[in-house]
Amino acid sequence: MSLVKLTIKGISYSQTQNGAYALILNEVDGEKKLPIVIGAFEAQSIAIALEKEIKPPRPLTHDLFKTFADRFDIVVKQVIIHKLVDGVFYSSIICERDKIEEIIDARTSDAIALALRFDSPIFTYRNILDKAGIYLSNNPAENEDTDSPINNLEDVVSYQPEKTSELSGLTITELYTLLDAAVQEEDYEKAAKIRDEISKKES
Repeated sequence: MSLVKLTIKGISYSQTQNGAYALILNEVDGEKKLPIVIGAFEAQSIAIALEKEIKPPRPLTHDLFKTFADRFDIVVKQVIIHKLVDGVFYSSIICERDKIEEIIDARTSDAIALALRFDSPIFTYRNILDKAGIYLSNNPAENEDTDSPINNLEDVVSYQPEKTSELSGLTITELYTLLDAAVQEEDYEKAAKIRDEISKKES
């Protein structure tokens, strides 16, 4: 079975599953997207790894694992999403220490959170992408896939944050002050919204 390289397209809020998020992975050499339902904590950890400018005042669990691995010369070489059973994805972390390779079973959300911190590639098998992948387009018929773990496109529409009118009226300096305060309070969801507003103003 051939491996397909994936990149992270983004994280969406699930409209139908309260407190759940959809991590959207993108086929590198193709158009298919692989949506994976993850919890709020994992979504936060992945979002922080993607947003390089947000630095938590204390290490999150995945940051701690990265520090631990670095201290003992353990390298995460790659992550492979290798199985899909009843809508649940199973993943393996391929690690190496002293030129000895080990395969560690992991939840897909944890594996991807670590892959980001190690700058490691993410792969899945072609048959999994064919079974669970979808095409996100304006034509709903093109997205129908009864075998997909997320059958309703409402689950993978882009997360629309709360109205940010109160943020849009602030200066960049004021936004950076708010961003620092949100990070210190460990309110990373708020920090992400502020960072989005800063990006809009700076673009």
